[in-house]
Amino acid sequence: MSVSTAAADQSLCTPLPVLGRDVTVPLVTGGEVTYAALDYAASAPALQRVWDDVAAYAPYYGSVHRGAGYLSQLSTDLFENARRTVAEFLGCRAGDQVVFTRSTTDSLNLLARAIPAGCQVFVFETEHHASLLPWQHAHVTYLDAPRTPGQAVEILERALAGRDPYGPALVCVTGASNVTGELWPVRELAAAAHAHGARIVLDAAQLAPHHPVSVTDLDVDWIAFSGHKLYAPFGSGVLAGRADWLQAAEPYLAGGGASRRVTRREDGGVAVEWHETAARHEAGSPNVIGAYAIAAACKALTEAGWDSLVAREQHLIAKVRAGLAEVPEVRVLSLFGDDAPRVGVLSFVVDGWNSSHFAAALSAEYGIGVRDGLFCAHPLVRTLLGTDPQTQGECGAPEAAPGEKSLNAIRVSFGAGTPDEHVDRFVNAVRELVRDGAKWQYRTEEGRCVPAV
Repeated sequence: MSVSTAAADQSLCTPLPVLGRDVTVPLVTGGEVTYAALDYAASAPALQRVWDDVAAYAPYYGSVHRGAGYLSQLSTDLFENARRTVAEFLGCRAGDQVVFTRSTTDSLNLLARAIPAGCQVFVFETEHHASLLPWQHAHVTYLDAPRTPGQAVEILERALAGRDPYGPALVCVTGASNVTGELWPVRELAAAAHAHGARIVLDAAQLAPHHPVSVTDLDVDWIAFSGHKLYAPFGSGVLAGRADWLQAAEPYLAGGGASRRVTRREDGGVAVEWHETAARHEAGSPNVIGAYAIAAACKALTEAGWDSLVAREQHLIAKVRAGLAEVPEVRVLSLFGDDAPRVGVLSFVVDGWNSSHFAAALSAEYGIGVRDGLFCAHPLVRTLLGTDPQTQGECGAPEAAPGEKSLNAIRVSFGAGTPDEHVDRFVNAVRELVRDGAKWQYRTEEGRCVPAV
């Protein structure tokens, strides 16, 4: 290592403490090893600080908004302060609303329910299913996968130019691909949308954990993301942005909390006056702990400093890419090319290997957790693999035995809690498996490749 490289490495921040960093797992070849969690794109481990904050609050847990007791009042303040923290984290504008949901999927389905009648929706085929599928009841135009960021903007502009210029329109786009990790030209796509009288929602599930995300700076109308990818526990998400469509729509769920006033009518029915705040779409007892956990994660990432977090992640990306480039049998998947900026998410295939078999061997023989499949982005993965768009496949492994051709890919992903050792072990394991083959026998069981016993 050169002096300059060593100095650069020393300037990088250390990994943020996360839950599970010391967990050991058994190997089929004998012994145990510290688990290398390299599946952050599915769910990032919770930050230790987030877990500690939640644990400190848990004894004071109470139902929010309508309780007179101390714990209810405390929980209400905490819940609403969490909303303000998230708004600040996302650079929300005055008048924007922050709605707490269950996940990115839930957030985008909520927005799909809130779009005006006759709204035209434009979405690239490259989206995760969470942002590809919720618009089934709207007039949807699915856009072909672009091969450069500039081409993405051109494709969108052409599609928008042909729309009804008088009706409402919405563009849905990802910030960073959950398959390739590549960054999309969000600001330019937002400008194109607004120039044609359309609004835009950003799926930031894979962007928010890796880069600062601002409604104002990106000039998007809404942002959606999930807590479990932002180093918080499962079960919480956010939809943040413009209030008008949300206020005009029927509540996402009907029930207590969403209603401001309910009265009996003379005809025997009931009349309902709904809230116009975020509560309109938060019926029922909300996930206070989930909202608090998201806010705690927002604070932790902000205080850690995005410059150092991004620099360290780029250091890990460079390690992975350099290591995989030394193995000719490995092909890294990309839409925009090898030089495209990306977050810590890379998918690849290995010549001569079924992807499920390769991922199973990484886990069973090296204690490395990655993901194989179509990553709930079937059209995109099929495009990248060059397979027939009509080919059957599932999010998980295919019904293919070890050694048989796979329709799937392998994904490695990492982030703020990943130590260098996990990345180094992954690169070495890929090299050894390709060179020497698996040390163990594997079989297919219920669609998954598993060690034979």
